[in-house]
Amino acid sequence: MNKAVFNWSGGKDSALALYHILNSSEFEVKQLLTSVNTHTNRISMHGVRLDMLERQAEAVGLPLNLLELPKAPSMAEYDQLMRSKLEGVLESGIEYSVFGDIFLEDLKKYREERLSEVGLKAIFPLWKRNTKELIGEFLSLGFRTIVVAVDGSKLDKSFVGRELTDDFVADLPQGIDPCGENGEFHTFVFDGPIFKQPIDFKRGEVVAKSYSLSQNDYDSVTYWFQDLLPD
Repeated sequence: MNKAVFNWSGGKDSALALYHILNSSEFEVKQLLTSVNTHTNRISMHGVRLDMLERQAEAVGLPLNLLELPKAPSMAEYDQLMRSKLEGVLESGIEYSVFGDIFLEDLKKYREERLSEVGLKAIFPLWKRNTKELIGEFLSLGFRTIVVAVDGSKLDKSFVGRELTDDFVADLPQGIDPCGENGEFHTFVFDGPIFKQPIDFKRGEVVAKSYSLSQNDYDSVTYWFQDLLPD
């Protein structure tokens, strides 16, 4: 069986992709790889606390391999840190790297190019699947997930902190991908068929953070983050 590392974000696409890989007779997942910001001790982009991530890994039953990133790494810094991490993964006998990406061609190409530089091969279990069907499958399998980050330029504050359900999907404005594949929202999965037990948590503060899109201060986007606390 082919040994693989799974690129784990903690969200719904990761969870569904991992579900399919774990039920595959072709691959054996040896570890979960997650990028964590060492300045905040949170998952990059999703803003979820490290201890909540560790609870996920424990519930899944796979070791966690952290890619530790500085506060605001440049693309060159990120690539170098990731390359070093992937070289270590390859040295451990792993040959495949699994992702939950669905349809972003440029991201897929970027991942494949970076992996090929160190001799790893990319696997995309959900690639090109209909995102409305994916959400239906995710929910029908019994997964449960909460929205922890929202791009304020695409969705308003009311969507963050909600559990992702059929009602949530129905409330999404026209043009918003039901899986948030264009970065509209990010989630934290707390229950489902890949977990040995549900992950208990309580909602903390909802925090707004603005990020510059260019050198001009007026050109920025605000994200809403739902903090999750261990319960």
